[in-house]
Amino acid sequence: MAFFVCVTEMSARPNFPATQTECRWAIGTVLGEVVCDDGVMSSGAELVDSVEGALDVGVAARRPLSGGDVAASFRLELSDGRTVFAKTHHAPRPHFFETEAAGLAWLRQAVPETIPEVLAVGDGFLVLSWIDEGRPGPDTDAQLGRLLATLHRSGAPCFGRQDRRTTGSRGLPNDTFDTWAEAYAANRLLPLARLGADTGGLHDSTVRRLEGLAGRLDELEVPIEPPARLHGDLWAGNRLVDVDGRNWLIDPAAHGGHREFDLAMMLLFGGFSQMCFRAYDEQSPLAAGWEQRVPLHQLAPLAVHAIKFGGSYEAATVRALDAVDEL
Repeated sequence: MAFFVCVTEMSARPNFPATQTECRWAIGTVLGEVVCDDGVMSSGAELVDSVEGALDVGVAARRPLSGGDVAASFRLELSDGRTVFAKTHHAPRPHFFETEAAGLAWLRQAVPETIPEVLAVGDGFLVLSWIDEGRPGPDTDAQLGRLLATLHRSGAPCFGRQDRRTTGSRGLPNDTFDTWAEAYAANRLLPLARLGADTGGLHDSTVRRLEGLAGRLDELEVPIEPPARLHGDLWAGNRLVDVDGRNWLIDPAAHGGHREFDLAMMLLFGGFSQMCFRAYDEQSPLAAGWEQRVPLHQLAPLAVHAIKFGGSYEAATVRALDAVDEL
């Protein structure tokens, strides 16, 4: 089986350390305060007060973690002996952490052995079970492929989210639709085109091409399938492997969508072996031509990165649009 090679020709997502361990769980060196991306200080002490109130147990120690480009993260040692992961935000959007918690719980219903448990959530914080990272075993990637097939098959009640809450760093909509084409146009391509135009993150020609594509998705003969239960942001940094070689998925933008979307996201930045995709296809066979449709599904994350980071991401978006024109 052949696979579409990373459209961006990049090996790592920007603004993150190079390794998975450094990306999410590396221990930082500053102990009281952490600086958010915009320079606003977020208090670890304030987070401790919130966690102690929510869990009704003391926090014996806290250590900030490096990584993430949105929230400030901590490893907390509780007075009852447990270790937990917690994150906070100095000015979260309404329902910011509640949306993530709901997404994790929804995914966990389908694959409980792969999603960390939500222990507490509030307006400005989220607490999850801790995962001790290790190294993948010989079957770890194949296990992930099978787990992802199970997750997708568990389905969703609609394309989008029933609660219609936004997801992602750019707050993309998740209105409900009966078809993938309607949802991908209204929830991803058109909002990103508008955002790209408003911020200057995308050239006018790219904006027009995204808008034009949104109006002809039905012509592309994307296989008609029921909505799959998607992680929604499945790059390698959002997949952890524990000390037993088990897979864990974190930081979702969970919604109902086409299952090829998660696979395309996995291929965008690399980090997953062909063993993973083969195991997926063996358990849940993919429709013919799915590799050629990868650029179509990568358009949304590429446009987000072009708007957010600039650089070569708009050129990658244009290359994906060129590839879609050949479908």
